[in-house]
Amino acid sequence: MQALSDTSLEIASGEFIALIGPSGCGKSTLLRLAASLDTPTSGQVRVNGAAPDVLARQHRLGVAFQEHALLPWLTVERNIALPFQLAGLAVKPARIAELIQLVGLKGFEKARPKQLSGGMRQRVAIARSLVLEPSLLLMDEPFGALDAVTRRQMNIELQRIWQQTGVTTIFVTHDVGEALFLADRVVVLSARPGRVVEDIRVPFDRPRGAEIMRSSRFHELSDYLTDLLHPAEATHV
Repeated sequence: MQALSDTSLEIASGEFIALIGPSGCGKSTLLRLAASLDTPTSGQVRVNGAAPDVLARQHRLGVAFQEHALLPWLTVERNIALPFQLAGLAVKPARIAELIQLVGLKGFEKARPKQLSGGMRQRVAIARSLVLEPSLLLMDEPFGALDAVTRRQMNIELQRIWQQTGVTTIFVTHDVGEALFLADRVVVLSARPGRVVEDIRVPFDRPRGAEIMRSSRFHELSDYLTDLLHPAEATHV
């Protein structure tokens, strides 16, 4: 079954791109192609001019998914250190300490996942994805399992983390508001086989506070993007 069709997407270094679209439209497939986990049957994928597996072999690819996949028997700092060990590199305690500070987990270095809330576990997963200083960060519904209040707080935290790191990010979400709050651009895919039906630049300055979600322009864009997911009911802005 074909996942994507006539899909072309270019992302500048340092951009934060959100992908939205109906379930099964190929959002996660795009991430898997960028991560060299899948190979396109036609066309090509390039990251910094090279095939994605080059980036993966250089350990310059960070990944965070909805399931945090922390090892329950390891502490926070040892979970974050895991990519060093898997890459055969020397662990850098200073880098781990820096990221624990960045994601707001100072004081929880020795805690194990069962001692953390869902949001805290996702903070660990984000820190782990950044520990090798990736050139590209891929995030697939990282906050999808969190309650609404925690999810909003994590959106604010991720914006802060991204602004401090500047890493090029592709973020898959089903939440239109989340996409508008976080991204520089929101890319909308059609139903399977997925293709780009809209690519809008988000007009809000950074940093963005929660109050932006209450603005009329935010709601206009949210309605517009939501309508694109249901084209029979589409409106225009």
